[in-house]
Amino acid sequence: MATAQAAKPERTIVVCGIPDGLLGEDIMADILMIHFQKSKNKGGDVEEVAYPTTTKGVAYITFEDKRVAENVLRRGEHKLEDKRLDKGYPLKVSPYGQSVFTCVTCILSLSPLGEKYNLEDLVQELKKNLPNLSFGPLLPDGHIHVQGPFSAVRSLQDKLVSKAKHLVLEQNVRKKERGPGWSGLSSEPGANFVSDTNEEIRTVVVDTDIYHYMEKFKKKVCQRVLGKYGVSSHASTDGEVTIIHLCRDSTKPGPSQVEDARNAIERLSAELHGSLRKERLSQKELTRVERKKQEQACELVSALFPNVLIRPYSTHIDVIGSSSDIYEFTQEFLQRMNKMTQNSQKEPWR
Repeated sequence: MATAQAAKPERTIVVCGIPDGLLGEDIMADILMIHFQKSKNKGGDVEEVAYPTTTKGVAYITFEDKRVAENVLRRGEHKLEDKRLDKGYPLKVSPYGQSVFTCVTCILSLSPLGEKYNLEDLVQELKKNLPNLSFGPLLPDGHIHVQGPFSAVRSLQDKLVSKAKHLVLEQNVRKKERGPGWSGLSSEPGANFVSDTNEEIRTVVVDTDIYHYMEKFKKKVCQRVLGKYGVSSHASTDGEVTIIHLCRDSTKPGPSQVEDARNAIERLSAELHGSLRKERLSQKELTRVERKKQEQACELVSALFPNVLIRPYSTHIDVIGSSSDIYEFTQEFLQRMNKMTQNSQKEPWR
């Protein structure tokens, strides 16, 4: 259960880039244990390996000594190698609970850039410039799986938008040179490619959990921002990443200030990104009765923490809030679960 890591965050690291599905889960956990015990990897005694987790390709490693965790993080780059693996796999490590978004996953479409760039070369360039991201294979349709820290995913989006803007400018020049009969490449972005080359449209990329937190606790703030700058918005979600689209509100008179609205929303999301934490309560391998008890305990505790967001999923429950709220929530939740377990054990046979 993720609450185990929350109680000892200074000794826990998050590992991204694990090749899921290649081997059995127990075997992969054993390989991770061996890797982070080796001195050449700055490792040491490992207390626990939490794998698999509810996030694909992610594990939590808890060491017996926080100094070992610090050394592993300081080393930076890690490569998972074992005779049971077909090759070495680069791993990204980061402190547990550094933010609510230690590691996110998304699928991008690079196909809109295919006319200007060789996509294989573009991926290699992105890998070089964004070493904190793990890139999957480039698919024939131009889609690619990307995983890593949310800040790095946002940097990736900024780079792609910059390239898209440059491409649109070139297309406009070519259209003028060739005359009105030439259609050229459509500048419409792919389903998962973020572009705001239109001067009246801007986008803000946020983690999906941040978006839901803003919706529940910061909705009035966001509405004031949109109203102040004459802007309307809608959002599209792709897994762990949500894109907020901002454009001029045609129902309101006067000029709009879309760029100013984007800057204000980005400042708010950055503030939340730095202050929020997330605890994931796994429900994998729980019986129906155990799941019910966990949900009841979570509901009871959530009433004590009005500024905490509860997000239930089919395999887990995410709890999002300030660092102090999450820690206190976790402790109260564990106490409630222990009490429920003790009470059930005292019940007489029926």
